[in-house]
Amino acid sequence: MGQLDQKSVIVTGSSRGVGADTAKILAGEGASVVVNYRQKAPRANKVVKGIEEAGGRAVAVGGDITRHEDVEALVKAAVENFGTLDVLVLNASGGMESDLGEDYALKLNRDAQLDLLRTAAQVMQPGSRVVFVTSHQAHFINDVETMPEYEAVARSKRAGEDALVAEIPALSERGIELVVVSGDMIEGTVTATLLNRARPGALEARRAEAGKLYSVEEFAQEVAQMVTADVASGHVELVGGAKGFVPEA
Repeated sequence: MGQLDQKSVIVTGSSRGVGADTAKILAGEGASVVVNYRQKAPRANKVVKGIEEAGGRAVAVGGDITRHEDVEALVKAAVENFGTLDVLVLNASGGMESDLGEDYALKLNRDAQLDLLRTAAQVMQPGSRVVFVTSHQAHFINDVETMPEYEAVARSKRAGEDALVAEIPALSERGIELVVVSGDMIEGTVTATLLNRARPGALEARRAEAGKLYSVEEFAQEVAQMVTADVASGHVELVGGAKGFVPEA
């Protein structure tokens, strides 16, 4: 019996990268997983196929979480396919795209996260958990400067985190917990690649300062662990510590 047997999970942005690996890990622990994607159905279907071949249950559901109707459809898909919604992993993020409008980062990283949280909470039962995935560069943006190329995204993600944390009292009334997982730059992610392209050497410099940067798989393991970790609502997990962001002990 896995820790998540009889549990249903939505992982946003899970057709690739950290989201895909998180979905696979949770499925391996017994969860039935909704693999969410915005555009790339073949990639999402490949993730689902891998989960099913390993003996798990999953379904791919397309949807742009900046659209409320897609948010509703995503939540509905979890309940219709698996009977419940017990865990929501808010992994999808973005904002470095140049073709989606100046307000896209805030729309995705704050407004969409809050809309999905509130919509999902309507069907989640007591004992459910929401996990919000962010970065140190965003979590600490009010205290520690980041690269100019990433500042707008970082501030939008911090705004999203603040909006979600403000929901904790209302969530607590429903018996739902919210935890935050913050990681450093992740080797192999789209964001790290784009940042390194905009500022050559940025990844190497951060690796040298931090001592280690997590791989996609390693960070996904940390995200998955926080789904069942014995921590209080509002807990912030600083994956790998936060050298350069917080004073060293």
